[in-house]
Amino acid sequence: MHKYIPTSNAQQSEMLKSVNVKSIEDLFVDIPEDIRLKRKLNVAGPISEAELIKSMKELAKDIKTTDDLICFLGAGIYDHFIPSVVKHIVSKPEFYTAYTPYQPEISQGTLQAIYEYQTMICNLTGMDVSNASMYDGATALSEAAKMASVVTNRKKVLVSSSVNPEAKKVLRTYMRFSDIEIVEIDDKEGTIDVDLLKSSIDSNTAAFIAQNPNFFGIIEDLDDVEKLVHKNGSLLIMYVEPISLSILKTPGEIGADIAVGDGQPLGNNLNFGGPHLGFFATTQKLMRKLPGRIIGETNDVDGKRGFVLTLQAREQHIRREKATSNICTNHSLNALTAAVYMATLGKHGIKEVASQCYKKAHYAYNKLLKTGKFKPLFEKPFFMEFAIECESNVDDLNELLLSNGIIGGYNLEKEYKKYKNSMLVCVTEKRTKEEINKLVSVMGGASDELR
Repeated sequence: MHKYIPTSNAQQSEMLKSVNVKSIEDLFVDIPEDIRLKRKLNVAGPISEAELIKSMKELAKDIKTTDDLICFLGAGIYDHFIPSVVKHIVSKPEFYTAYTPYQPEISQGTLQAIYEYQTMICNLTGMDVSNASMYDGATALSEAAKMASVVTNRKKVLVSSSVNPEAKKVLRTYMRFSDIEIVEIDDKEGTIDVDLLKSSIDSNTAAFIAQNPNFFGIIEDLDDVEKLVHKNGSLLIMYVEPISLSILKTPGEIGADIAVGDGQPLGNNLNFGGPHLGFFATTQKLMRKLPGRIIGETNDVDGKRGFVLTLQAREQHIRREKATSNICTNHSLNALTAAVYMATLGKHGIKEVASQCYKKAHYAYNKLLKTGKFKPLFEKPFFMEFAIECESNVDDLNELLLSNGIIGGYNLEKEYKKYKNSMLVCVTEKRTKEEINKLVSVMGGASDELR
């Protein structure tokens, strides 16, 4: 019997017999021999609980978090302030241990929480309906592209190069196995090149994907884009940052068909990159093609308010060969976290967060330019992230910042070779004037130190 699997050898034999195989190895015959691990895992033997705790604490000493360092790194995941009430509520056992509500009649609390989440996402995005969430922004974006292809019966999706590079990588993986062509539209000075989009869009184009604010932090003007895309009979998919929607035009106001994004900024911790949640909202017209599930409100036979699984457009249950979505569940705990965060801050609170992000980012931007050591990479309006050209290598500059207790910005050259020595700096509402001034001081004096 394996020490972590409480089944006896006799029970294992019985289980193997029931599936018509002679050994556990027979379960893996479909995996080629040359890629199988032919030795035991290189894992140390068992230790006591006390020894394990001590070992983990030793490892943790080397880990630095945003509790220890001042963070100016964004690029898709953001260091926002999270009110303490959020953690207290989502840590309640009835939420913390809840799973997919396959039996809605005994899952009323979970269903109500998801319903509230959906309602607030609709309010935030200006769209008609929202699903119960997805894994993260990248998977939500990929599911949106696949949905657009199904709706339009077309096999090409255009995506702006100013969309988050990591999201684009997931998108390409998804579309590769769906036989959907991805065409990237190169940016023009940091924003969508409308002329290039016009020459690239055709009768086989299912959708165009735009990010706003885009990966460079720039606020896109999408009026001409929206008209061009819809004139072609294609769908407009917007990948958006949720906090910004409280002060910018919503996807609904712009005329988008699908709005997606990463819900991490809505009360979810950085979590070393995950888990987070992906929000997904669309129009009533496209509701029945929405992946995932929608929770609805109704009355029971006694006239009492209740919640139900209103829509599950997921053929995985009965017709897998016709399934349009690869995601069979939702990140309900992360979605609950987002709902508690939005309810705690309210309409005016989220707007205040956005306003502070905007003002502090512009303060940092102007202070850095005044040093004379940095130039704006783009002369465009931005929300809470901005791109600057540096005199020295960005990685070297970030090493210097780290030695001063600061997590620096994102090196754009990693994904955009044409933007050499360029840094994407993020400033959220958490950053104080003193912290921003420290960043400026260290970066301003960096040229001399890095020579």
